[in-house]
Amino acid sequence: QVQLVESGGGLVQAGGSLRLSCAAAGRTNSMFGMGWFRQAPGKEREFVAAINWSVGTAYYADAAKGRFTISKDSFKNMLYLQMNSLRPEDTAVYHCAAVRDVRPLDVMTSYDYWGQGTQVTVSS
Repeated sequence: QVQLVESGGGLVQAGGSLRLSCAAAGRTNSMFGMGWFRQAPGKEREFVAAINWSVGTAYYADAAKGRFTISKDSFKNMLYLQMNSLRPEDTAVYHCAAVRDVRPLDVMTSYDYWGQGTQVTVSS
């Protein structure tokens, strides 16, 4: 089992920045990758970014490219999402997730474990 807890969400003006963190606990040494997904009110959960836990290769949704950066600290079992140039359409609950096996990291159904999420609100 892997437990995930997100933090760092909040209210920010358009153009601002936030850094989300996700603390992982449990059997983290068996993880293949971790990712960030978000869900806005009335919308489906969507992929934002993911990272291969051992190699560090990062993947981004088109909406995140050039503005968001995913990173990790394997020693601390921490996952981060640096979000810059935020827009009102980035408003959502952001969830981190972990996947054990080799699966596509941009697919929600690949993931085995999920955090409760942290709210990000971007005002215009």
